Amino acid sequence: MNASAAKCPMHEGRDDRKSGKVAEANLRPQEGARVIGNFAAAREVLRSPKGRQAGASAEQVDLSRPGEISFFFLDGDLHRKRRAAVAGLFAPKTIVTRHRAVMDRTMDQIVADLQARGSAPLDEMSWQMAVDVAADIVGLTNSDSKGLAKRVKAVLDASMERKPGFLNKLIFTAKALSRVNAFWKHDLAPAVEARRRAPKDDVITYLVQNNYSRKGMLMECLSYGGAGMMTTREFIVMCAWHLFDKPDLRERFLKGPEDDQFAILEEILRLEPVASLLHRRAAEPIDAKTTTVAKDETVCLSIRDANVDEAITGPCPYELDPDRAKRMKVVGPYMSFGDGPHRCPGAQVALHETRLFLERLFRLPGIRLVSEPEVIWNPHIQGYELRGAVVACDPA
Repeated sequence: MNASAAKCPMHEGRDDRKSGKVAEANLRPQEGARVIGNFAAAREVLRSPKGRQAGASAEQVDLSRPGEISFFFLDGDLHRKRRAAVAGLFAPKTIVTRHRAVMDRTMDQIVADLQARGSAPLDEMSWQMAVDVAADIVGLTNSDSKGLAKRVKAVLDASMERKPGFLNKLIFTAKALSRVNAFWKHDLAPAVEARRRAPKDDVITYLVQNNYSRKGMLMECLSYGGAGMMTTREFIVMCAWHLFDKPDLRERFLKGPEDDQFAILEEILRLEPVASLLHRRAAEPIDAKTTTVAKDETVCLSIRDANVDEAITGPCPYELDPDRAKRMKVVGPYMSFGDGPHRCPGAQVALHETRLFLERLFRLPGIRLVSEPEVIWNPHIQGYELRGAVVACDPA
């Protein structure tokens, strides 16, 4: 054992992860997939142009009509074109000049509601923030924000309720169609009609101008919205939980500049990635420096394992250390936003809204965590959910 290992808190049993035990007990790679947990190997596979999306029902997607499926399932030129068309919506300049105003406005309402009520569920507050920001990017701005949040949640929840059996399939289909139709009627259709009359810089305008079908619009909007809303909600709650538990870290967050705040958030995300597994299938043999993948072989890239690979993290990989990325000269969240052509397009948006949410929340007089969240495992997305956290503050 070397000197640095002897001093490592991990050798004294320290593990700052809050979702680690639940994830270890429930992670289920796709059947037959070879698991890759080495950081360098996982990155090479994700960056390879020979890899194709797998898992998350990707194998069942009909690629013959790309206009009716989400960009998430596309690869190659089609995927690049779809991402490039809306890339400006996620650019740092756009975050500052446009999305920041939405974040501020939403947080003003969240703070006012919390101070009026005295206490509130943390995941409901973070959900509203995530929905409002994603809705502005997508263009779902022609309906009531709170109603939109409920309808999107209903659609996403329905997609997770599939159970085996013929009768269950009928019930699932009927429920899903009902909720999707409500989302179309109250949220997407009004936005589409408004963009036909007056185009804006958002995803729905792009869909209208490129003559997407109703199905194609639904798939794209729910993909952008679902990814941006679900993951950001959990990220905000997880970061808040860590800051409530660690007064020194909270003080550093509140006193530090934006760069230091981002370093704290990214290190939390390294330890607590919302998405734990990514799957890829090799359309052609992948012969990388650190691994090889045979043609048609499916591999499971373990984000959690890659993020604690000491070759890239240095000693004490389970310790929350905001200075780690700078010291190791690596991107802060490591693999938590993915990598390669499918890297999360909204990564910077999520970091900015989380930073603003937490800064406003923790500056409230008397802010406190009344009850900690329960860590729930969602087997459909192979990720954690945090429910039951309640925060309270002094009245306005």
